[in-house]
Amino acid sequence: MSTDSLVIHEIYRSVQGETSFAGMPCTLVRLSGCNLRCRWCDTPQAFTGGKRMPRAQVLAEALALRTPLVLVTGGEPLLQAATLPLLRELCDAGKITLVETSGERDIAEIDPRVHRIVDMKAPGSDESHRNRYENLALLRKTDELKLVLADRRDYEWARALITREHPEARVNAVLLSPVHGELDPKELVAWALEDELPVRVQLQLHKYIWGAHAQGV
Repeated sequence: MSTDSLVIHEIYRSVQGETSFAGMPCTLVRLSGCNLRCRWCDTPQAFTGGKRMPRAQVLAEALALRTPLVLVTGGEPLLQAATLPLLRELCDAGKITLVETSGERDIAEIDPRVHRIVDMKAPGSDESHRNRYENLALLRKTDELKLVLADRRDYEWARALITREHPEARVNAVLLSPVHGELDPKELVAWALEDELPVRVQLQLHKYIWGAHAQGV
């Protein structure tokens, strides 16, 4: 696979919608292609298509938007070999660099300066069998573990994972995110408080600002 070019769905400036960086001005570099089909995926438009661009052009366009934060996302960005050198170059340029990955791909080779957002899949996604649990041992204090939950069963899966693995000891934050329009955030907050889980409940900020189906924002 080429490390000189990437298939890009879109590059745009906005605010970061999730994670502990939510609300910060952010450039989003969305890559095309994903090998999972989560039931609640909100970016199916990035499964296919896109425009192949030289890696140097992707870097230049991202830097030209002049935000302190850059998120490389997808799709699944780690499917493309050129993602790793792009992440390194963004760090070299002084950007706070995030990558969001499904947790199915090996995260070991990502530049250690990158904040890795690992989105492991709950049973309700229909893709939990694809989780690469070996990634949990690789997490560090600059990383965040994200668990998207649709119902009580998903929450109990997340609670068991947290109780068994104690990821909060290794990461910056364990993020519990309700599926928009399916799980009432008030319920998720109540469950997390009742169980005294060491987590951060988060909402998708961009969906409350621009609406659930807006793209490129």
